This record gives sequence, structure tokens and C-alpha cells, in this order.
Amino acid sequence: MMVSKGEIWLVNLNPIKKNNEMGKIRPVVIYQNNELNHSDYPTTIILPLTTSLIDDAEPIRMRIEKRDDLTQNSDIVITQIRAIDNGRFIQKLASLTDKELKKVKELFDEITL
Repeated sequence: MMVSKGEIWLVNLNPIKKNNEMGKIRPVVIYQNNELNHSDYPTTIILPLTTSLIDDAEPIRMRIEKRDDLTQNSDIVITQIRAIDNGRFIQKLASLTDKELKKVKELFDEITL
């Protein structure tokens, strides 16, 4: 299964190791570059989404509207970036726009500088 940066996929994040990690089966944004995504590299860097929305939560969250097979408005949780095994991917749901992907990078840069 090949994923690409900016796509939204349904994944299984269970089991979690700590109480402050996001688990469950949930959508995530692929954040890893396509050079690794389109190789045999065994893991992928993702940002999880949540439907527990918090208004005005930038830079730690970014709101995206429902689209395609993403059935609810969601927040991308920028602070929960992690690498997952490629066997956790279930189904492609949608994709971010180029503008949204650029905004995610700006927010990530803001919290890591």
C-alpha cells in the first residue's frame, strides 16, 4: 500500500504505550516525504486527527473541513506527530490541499523553533 504526503488515511493506532498518546482507529495526515513513502521504508511519519474540536488552538491544532470519505470536521493535532508501522494503514479517506499542507508545515515549524 503506497501513501503520499498530505493524504488522509484511516489507521489503527492501538495499542498505545502512554496515556497522553492518541490511540483508536482514526484518521491521520501523512507528513513524511514521498521519497521515503514510495520506498520500502517500514514506517511513516503521521499527524493524527481528532473530532474533539478546540476552536482557536493554533499552533498546536489546525481545523480541516470534512471531504471525500472524511465524514466529520477534524483538528489535525500537530503536537502528536509520530512514526507508525506501515501495516497500520486501513483506507485512504481524502487529501489536504497544497495550501493546507503548507499551513501544517508552518504550524509545525512554529512549535519546534
